Amino acid sequence: MRRIIHLLRVSLGLLLLCVAALQIPTYGQESSPQSTGRAVVTKIEPAYPALAKQYHLSGKVKIEVAVLPNGRVKEAKVLGGSPLLASASLVAAKEFKYEAAPKETLETIEFNFH
Repeated sequence: MRRIIHLLRVSLGLLLLCVAALQIPTYGQESSPQSTGRAVVTKIEPAYPALAKQYHLSGKVKIEVAVLPNGRVKEAKVLGGSPLLASASLVAAKEFKYEAAPKETLETIEFNFH
């Protein structure tokens, strides 16, 4: 029974690594809000996912965030990177705080997992 469970875990891990090798589609930048390079007031580092750490998965994840005039992140989406690392990056990106600005902007965040 333990051997079957072990084989299932290994199979699931290999399946997830195969899925991680696929690229997340890239989305075009919207024309309404503009990227201005607003200063980050609060930066959150993403948690390294346990499965990614177990398989020594590393890489970069790019996230695009829509930032409200008050500096809070309205929404975030993945521009590229491993799906195993993307979810942790999205959680962290949504917690970023930026300096206030007169209008909504788009900003790009890049997370490096080593």
